[in-house]
Amino acid sequence: MSDGKARFLTGGLTGHIVSMSLTSAVGLLALFVVDMVDMIFISMLGVAELAAAVGFAGSILFMTTSVSIGFSIAAGALVARALGEGHPDRAREVLTHVMALGFVFALGFAAVIYLNLPGLTALVGATGPTQALSISYLRILIPTMPILMLGMIASAALRSHGAANLSMMVTIIGGVVNAVLDPIFIFVLDLGLDGAAWASVAARLSIAGSALWFITSRYGGLAGRSVTAVLKDTRTIAALAIPAMLANIATPIGSAYVTRAASAFGEEAVAGMAVVGRLTPIAFALIFAMSGAIGPIIGQNFGAGQHKRVREAFRRAIGLCVAYVVPVVALLFLLRAPIADLFSAQGTSRDLIYLFCGPLSLAWVFNGIIFIANASYNNLGHPFYSTWINWGRNTLGMVPFVAIGALLWGAEGVLIGQMAGGALMALIALWLAKRVMDQAETGPVQPPARPTFLAHRRAFTMLHHRR
Repeated sequence: MSDGKARFLTGGLTGHIVSMSLTSAVGLLALFVVDMVDMIFISMLGVAELAAAVGFAGSILFMTTSVSIGFSIAAGALVARALGEGHPDRAREVLTHVMALGFVFALGFAAVIYLNLPGLTALVGATGPTQALSISYLRILIPTMPILMLGMIASAALRSHGAANLSMMVTIIGGVVNAVLDPIFIFVLDLGLDGAAWASVAARLSIAGSALWFITSRYGGLAGRSVTAVLKDTRTIAALAIPAMLANIATPIGSAYVTRAASAFGEEAVAGMAVVGRLTPIAFALIFAMSGAIGPIIGQNFGAGQHKRVREAFRRAIGLCVAYVVPVVALLFLLRAPIADLFSAQGTSRDLIYLFCGPLSLAWVFNGIIFIANASYNNLGHPFYSTWINWGRNTLGMVPFVAIGALLWGAEGVLIGQMAGGALMALIALWLAKRVMDQAETGPVQPPARPTFLAHRRAFTMLHHRR
């Protein structure tokens, strides 16, 4: 069993960021690659509506995943801060309470989504047979949202302990389960699109089970399971989880708008955007991973009052982001034809894949900056800043750009507008992150005690109004 010490308070920051990001990226890649293989298998069935159905369903699933991410962000920030303050028992307790609240919330949220699937799929542009396929797919996956919630929260806690290798193993296990069951369910059992959904259900169960096993066997498991104790922490958890959920829900709403805009140019355009949606997290897995990796590093050092290390970690994460994106975009450009062939993409679908696999994807530097800035807000006590940035990115930084792009360049303009909208928000996010770090450094660090989290919340509120 681990001693529960905060490992990011000493040692090279670049090494910590690279180690955490790489191990997280490997785990994420396992899931993202399987997600892409799903699309390849589905394309092999030879039914054009299937790929589009996955694209429409993905917009709805993105929303449920984003809610789970919100609770995992709260768990990661609170666990990391408790460890930085030298309170491993408190870390176990608050993790338990986040899990309890998250599970209950997921039950209710999944029920609402499930009962409104016809309206929601229509809202993102699905019609006719494609809509029926999307609904069938979602009716299998949506009920497993509470399981997904537990797995993501436990995995975030592992990263906060610095156990990026264990978090990686969790996602690899899920990826292997999905990869093995996909062809069996889709082809052998002849379940088609529903088979892909059932394979994903098995993967979610394996992720939650393995993450909880590691938390129990390595970090003392859960604690403080009384209803009274959970209620005492509800405000503290909600102060982080609610803005984090609101921030993350903005992304699938923006994605749903993009899907609907693409649907105006036919199912080929929707299928092409669905392929791009699966290529993106594979190509830029390290950027996705870095946003989760930098949070525990900032959180532990903030909890210990080491503000210079907080600033340095932020700067180095952005530098690594730039150093990663440039060669990846060059590789995508060289492989654009084989990638399009892999998905049997033709017409508009192929045009969109070629456009994505080119210099346009350099704009992912700006998305990386937004991810890193949001992680800093969440771990420095200003989670609503990430809400503002994400909603700004997916409304003012999305809708007018996509609309103008679609008007000028058709389906390709939808992708151009989506990618172009992040630059301005990235600059705002950078300015806001510097402001948050300045405030954190001038504010006193509270003495370590059980009420520390509420005390921090009051301190953050005072700093917020000290403008």
